[in-house]
Amino acid sequence: MTGDQAVSTGPSDMDYPEHERTYAGFVKLTKYGVIFLVILLVGMAKFLL
Repeated sequence: MTGDQAVSTGPSDMDYPEHERTYAGFVKLTKYGVIFLVILLVGMAKFLL
């Protein structure tokens, strides 16, 4: 049964430039999302309280 299992060839098959580009986009989106939420909460505290 072990002969039927797929064998990973390791990290050399990974597309590192694409992985790094995706991660950079995730970090950028998270950063701007947090900044937006902070501004929103400060605005709500100022105008609603």
